[in-house]
Amino acid sequence: MHYLFTPAFIFGVLHITLSLIVTAHILLTKRDTAAATGWIGICWLMPYMGSLLYLCLGINRVRRRAQKLREDMSPEETAFLMQWSHNSEGSFMHPLVTMLDKLTNMPLLQGNKIECLHNGDHAYPLMLEAIQQAQHSIILCSYIFRFDRTGREFMKALVAAHGRGVEVRVLVDGVGSGYLYSATAHYLRHYHVRCARFMHSLWPWRMPFINLRNHRKILVIDGRIGFMGGLNIGAENVLRTPTRRPIPVADTHFRLEGPVVQQLSEVFARDWAFTTGEVLEGTEYFPTPIAAGDVPARVVTSGPDMDFEKVEYTILQALTLARKHVCFMTPYFIPDDRFATELGLAALRGVRVDIVVPKASNHPIADYARNACLRRLVKSGCHIWLGAPPFNHSKLMTVDQRWSFIGSANLDRRSLRLNFEVNMTVHDEATAAHLERFMISHHSHELTLDEIKAWSLLVRLRNGACRLLLPYL
Repeated sequence: MHYLFTPAFIFGVLHITLSLIVTAHILLTKRDTAAATGWIGICWLMPYMGSLLYLCLGINRVRRRAQKLREDMSPEETAFLMQWSHNSEGSFMHPLVTMLDKLTNMPLLQGNKIECLHNGDHAYPLMLEAIQQAQHSIILCSYIFRFDRTGREFMKALVAAHGRGVEVRVLVDGVGSGYLYSATAHYLRHYHVRCARFMHSLWPWRMPFINLRNHRKILVIDGRIGFMGGLNIGAENVLRTPTRRPIPVADTHFRLEGPVVQQLSEVFARDWAFTTGEVLEGTEYFPTPIAAGDVPARVVTSGPDMDFEKVEYTILQALTLARKHVCFMTPYFIPDDRFATELGLAALRGVRVDIVVPKASNHPIADYARNACLRRLVKSGCHIWLGAPPFNHSKLMTVDQRWSFIGSANLDRRSLRLNFEVNMTVHDEATAAHLERFMISHHSHELTLDEIKAWSLLVRLRNGACRLLLPYL
């Protein structure tokens, strides 16, 4: 019987045992059936390597760490904001407000002022001015923070603020701002500015960092002035001095004042504590709120932690409440079946659905994957508009010229399921009307069903193949 215990037999038993354990874990923890089926296939068809890949990349350690962090943080940290809670009864969006009250644990807040900023030409001077005038604290989070002329301008302003005694915290993504080496982080640390790299590690068993990214863009000054939206920090966003590489990028950002700024600060504080272990608290980061306007607003976050799919749920609920018109603008549009179905149903019940996408983005593969999704939407009655250059990176949504959804999330699976994103609901007719006019101004060419049918077989095969990469685009 000794021949049964040959190396081949032992390794075979070990492979089956590991695969059974991994399969049981997948069946108990994975919600997405496609992901579950894929991981089970990998662990059985790739002996040892499949189980190792799942151990490194398939287990959501992010959610576990986020749960521990929320247990450790005080539940009273933002309770004082409840006095600013806005009563939405009578509004057509009241069901959405009620849902988000329960889903986000962040109230819809009154007393805010929101200013729309287009491109780095408009936004960067105001952001730099705010940094230069900071007296107590600066918190800044950016997915991309380039070491170019624009990035260095921000870095010098942050270093100067630190030099005059301002508490400065900077968080950059571990992939978006340089994976192997981040010149931005190196520069800021050299001048003793606290800068951390989110989800960055060269050891894959420590964190599934490769496919999970912090895509948020947040800047808060003294806990009172905030900036958020789609704008990264880089010279390509300044259109008056265009660059050849990377390509020029148009974008939309927002300047905020009022109680909702504290919700932005809370989002950053959680990310900072998650990354560094340091808890940001005190009046330099969370001063007593004061009213700055009359706009009700609320922050909505999403990510593969405790905020899973909250941005997506917000969009889907807003679609069901729309009565007349829904407008979207997004740089990357790759809806899954559920999202595409809701868009189609809205159009079929008589709501006009306009979706503005770039004719060509900075990621051709994402464009090809997008094109594979468009036929069913156009056939349902949705209007797909191809925007002319420059590539527009704005992420905007309006409903019936009365409600807006703004922030960092694209309309693709990566943003809605994998990235850490921050958006904001804005219940203000003036803001919605301005954003709708802006989106309509980018209606360069409407894609028709006849044009889609004219695509060659090779083009359609290419588009369909690229759509298979949807979770990684």
